[in-house]
Amino acid sequence: MARFEKITFVASETNEAKDAFKALTKRYGNVAPEEADAIVALGGDGLMLQTMHDHLHGRIPIYGMNRGSVGFLLNDYTENRLKDRLEAAEITVIHPLRMTVRDMKGANREALAINEVSLFRQIHQAAKLKIGVDGTTRLEELICDGVLVATPAGSTAYNLSAHGPILPITAPLLALTPISPFRPRRWRGALLPNEAKVMIEVLEPNKRPVSAVADHTEFRDVVAVEVREESGIDLFMMFDPGHTLAERILAEQFGY
Repeated sequence: MARFEKITFVASETNEAKDAFKALTKRYGNVAPEEADAIVALGGDGLMLQTMHDHLHGRIPIYGMNRGSVGFLLNDYTENRLKDRLEAAEITVIHPLRMTVRDMKGANREALAINEVSLFRQIHQAAKLKIGVDGTTRLEELICDGVLVATPAGSTAYNLSAHGPILPITAPLLALTPISPFRPRRWRGALLPNEAKVMIEVLEPNKRPVSAVADHTEFRDVVAVEVREESGIDLFMMFDPGHTLAERILAEQFGY
């Protein structure tokens, strides 16, 4: 018997995704996630990220089919031979980041990020940040619009737009990338080992308030943010042979 007999389908709110959901569930059925051998996400990259967040602890492989626009994290859409495609798919294991923040009221909060943790200035004033790695201060003062810590999976997203490096998916690294740095003007970020703990302190938080975002979870008026990889959580992404996430990230470095 094939490994992927029971499938959960999820879809975004676009008409294309809804039509695909209707066609595929009619053809292959649709079970609850706790009974599924795999989850098939129909939509764009945003839905794929949301689906992974929804099933962070389920250890269920997720196979996306593009019914959105860019579809970097997804496979091509077709209704045919879905179970065969699931059987042949290659699995990429990724780990999220854990963001722990302390705000101006002294409250501590946590969130997980699959792509990146970002800090942003909240008003017209530039942010002033102090950056430490594993207990050692590495940058006494960074004046900027913000800074982010990206996983290899997220390195081609906002990190790349901020001129950060693309990381191979199997690289044991994190990218620390400034967003519009003003001083030091020539600092372009750093590559860190994936076991590093990054501490970012907000200087002058009353005058220069800062928010912190883990993918789509935002906390405002933060004064300190710790970021580290959550190696105890495994997320399983499925890709058609020859079109794996590793191949896509590598190819992205030669795009123009």
